[in-house]
Amino acid sequence: MLRYAITDRTRFAGDEQERPAALVRNATRWAAEGLDFIQLREKDLAAGALAALARKLLEALSTRDPAPRLLVNSRADVAIAVAAAGVHLTAAPGELMPGQVRRLYAAAGLPEPIVSVSCHTLDDVARAVSPEPGAGASLILFGPVFEKRTGTEPIAAGSGLDLLRSACAAAAPTPVLALGGVTGANTAACLAAGAAGIAAIRLFAQ
Repeated sequence: MLRYAITDRTRFAGDEQERPAALVRNATRWAAEGLDFIQLREKDLAAGALAALARKLLEALSTRDPAPRLLVNSRADVAIAVAAAGVHLTAAPGELMPGQVRRLYAAAGLPEPIVSVSCHTLDDVARAVSPEPGAGASLILFGPVFEKRTGTEPIAAGSGLDLLRSACAAAAPTPVLALGGVTGANTAACLAAGAAGIAAIRLFAQ
């Protein structure tokens, strides 16, 4: 089972010096627990601060071999600057595509990146996968399966396991990770629906 943690430094107590430090400590624990992927999702940070945090996370994750792979949300420039393992994208029309990210990495002389793509509908999945070599996502994060949250409060019900099952079938052979309200109690149901693993903020921040 693949495990994919998504960062949110606002979940930690303290100021803007203390919260990133707490996140880095959490990353050391993720490495010790053998998680597969970490998505750096601090969207409000400027490029310089995001790159600095990414470097600290890479150092923390390197305490395990093999280390969890760090993906930077939406910022291919920052991911390339710090030589992160890849980038996370959305499936929205007009957004950067996986093939474009791979060409940017190749131009920078870096190994082929992992590109995860968040999808909410079967149309999103269709855009994220591609029969053309190198053009599709490496991983799909599909959700919200159980619920959607803003901060600590649920704001909408999830799309359910049946749609997750359809997304997994539509994406095959691209791995799909269940996202949105995933817990230890419902993980088995996600895997039974065809998911290759789970992605979460709260579950892994505990």
